Amino acid sequence: MKFSKIGQVSLILAIALILASTFTACNPVTIDYLFVAGNKTSPGQIQTFLIDRVSGALSVTNKTVSSGGVTPVAEATSTDYQHLYVANQGDNTIVEFSIDGGAALTSVKTVTLSAEGNTPVSIAMNAQGTLLYVVNRYQPGCNHATSGAGTCYGGALAVFPVGSDGSLGSAVANGSQSYWPVGINPTGVNPLASGTAVYVTTYNPTAGVGLIYGFTATSAGALTGFPNTFPSGVKPVAIASDPTSRFVYVTDFSQNQLIGYAVIDNGVLRPLINGPFRTGNQPSAITVDPRGRFIYISNELDNTVSAYNIDLSTGTPTAAVNTTGSASNVTGTQPIALIIDPGFGRYVYSANLTDNSVNGFQINSSTGTLKPAQNGPYPTVGQPTALASVPRGNHSIQVNQP
Repeated sequence: MKFSKIGQVSLILAIALILASTFTACNPVTIDYLFVAGNKTSPGQIQTFLIDRVSGALSVTNKTVSSGGVTPVAEATSTDYQHLYVANQGDNTIVEFSIDGGAALTSVKTVTLSAEGNTPVSIAMNAQGTLLYVVNRYQPGCNHATSGAGTCYGGALAVFPVGSDGSLGSAVANGSQSYWPVGINPTGVNPLASGTAVYVTTYNPTAGVGLIYGFTATSAGALTGFPNTFPSGVKPVAIASDPTSRFVYVTDFSQNQLIGYAVIDNGVLRPLINGPFRTGNQPSAITVDPRGRFIYISNELDNTVSAYNIDLSTGTPTAAVNTTGSASNVTGTQPIALIIDPGFGRYVYSANLTDNSVNGFQINSSTGTLKPAQNGPYPTVGQPTALASVPRGNHSIQVNQP
């Protein structure tokens, strides 16, 4: 039987459509972006990179924009990836940016901290995308010169409602205050993915004691402090939890160790019995992959990133060793921030403060080990201090289960 020319063309078009559909299903079109905040200039700067989905390589896209304030130190994104929030320590501001389809940033709103405390050090969005937690080094009316004098002591945790449009509301009230007191020198904040608790790391250099302040949380942002704090080494500087809200991890900068906790009794922390765990020298930033299987830590003095496997039943981290026999991965000088891409969770990026660069690593999904992304390290704006990332395109859905 012979086909007419029209029939042949129709057949060819049908086959082409089937092949195109198959190719698209196997190779979804994805575009991820990385936002790097640097504080060398005043105002601070935010640089945008395009992430190559195949290699993890970075390339500059869009123009660099002002952070909207002085000395940006932390970034967070809304859960729909339509908004970026930047904490500027030098002028006590939280700046909200909208993110368009091409990752261009537009400043939308600036919140100047006052009654909520001052000198922000860390921010975090809850998994539900409804609350932004802001940790300030000082309570209202306090500063570097007055801290520790009389009642002017300790830091402040403020909670800002986030509207469906990404806008920040007024801070949630704690009685007559717009914050919850925490200890001296707060360094990091982490809400559990479940939304039931939030933790703040602090340290007292005189006493040589690190502590975690814990709070139970409501969906409206009201907090209730636990009766007791939780010991956390000497100088805890970063905190993260797994996506199942079963384990919390803290880096101890002074003692070169990772401290792990099991979450029990509605948010109470119990140290893992076989910890603490050895890290590189001066561990700082920490991140847990979206599946809750791996931990990554930046070591500022060693200029490395360490990888760990998580025992899914006990939470115990074990160093993941590369085929070279190394348990660490070389970065630029003084890696101070880490992030895993939120699209597929395949790449880790470190912001290197001293040599103005970002390093990228590809995650082995089976072992957790890392290998360098192509063509890195990548030059950035001066003194990069914070990272945020958004996915665009047809990404697979991340399943936060072991």
